Amino acid sequence: MRLNGASAIVIGASGGIGSATARALAQAGANLVLAAPSSERGALEALAATLEAYGVRAIAVPTDVTVRAEINNLVKATLDAFGRIDALAYIAGVGSSPSLCDSTDEEIAHVFDVNLVGCARAMHAVLPVMKAQRSGAIVNIGSVAGEAGVMGVYSASKFGVRGLTDTVRREVRADGIGVSLIEPGFVRTQMNAAMGDGLPGPEVVADAVVDSIRKPRRVRIVPKRYLLPVVLARAFPGLLDVIFGDARIQRRLNRDARARTP
Repeated sequence: MRLNGASAIVIGASGGIGSATARALAQAGANLVLAAPSSERGALEALAATLEAYGVRAIAVPTDVTVRAEINNLVKATLDAFGRIDALAYIAGVGSSPSLCDSTDEEIAHVFDVNLVGCARAMHAVLPVMKAQRSGAIVNIGSVAGEAGVMGVYSASKFGVRGLTDTVRREVRADGIGVSLIEPGFVRTQMNAAMGDGLPGPEVVADAVVDSIRKPRRVRIVPKRYLLPVVLARAFPGLLDVIFGDARIQRRLNRDARARTP
């Protein structure tokens, strides 16, 4: 896909990975529709203003991905502004405690609503447009935690995103639509702020998103140092049971998360 002059929706544009992706797409010449919750309106509008310095159009459309009517409005706003939808990057996501027992019922529902159900709703809303065009690219952000179940409800939601991406890719392949999954490891974002500044920046994920819009890939794992752990997790799931089933490992996984809980 040629990105110069294309129109792209970035859902989760106010976050570290989302804003980096929006900038990378603008640098490639794409017009942008930026979505995030209404509480992030100021950040969205500020980002849209900076992107227009690249000579593209960018609009902010506050959107709650847990409300289908708001996703429908996002699609309508994109069509009203640009007449087509060439790409969707679903980057919205929330984390959880590594322990299911530490999560409340409300937290469990929210993680699935944003990470998985919101992703399904967004694809469901844009696919009729892309099918009519006979073209389009969708990129979903999963996680290496969607390959190894070690992060509670968050892992479960990202396993779901992986399965959802696979099935939709096969469903719409004949319609000229590419559906890709990016699985990041730890990168420098607000979600991982406690891990310090030594992590790779969100640009490594943004670049993978842009590359996957241009040339759809089944899955990309970034940074590349996570490739071997993912291969081992797929090949030897029983080994993960032994390692992460150890009580000392579980205590270590949950120690910091519990310390941050009020």
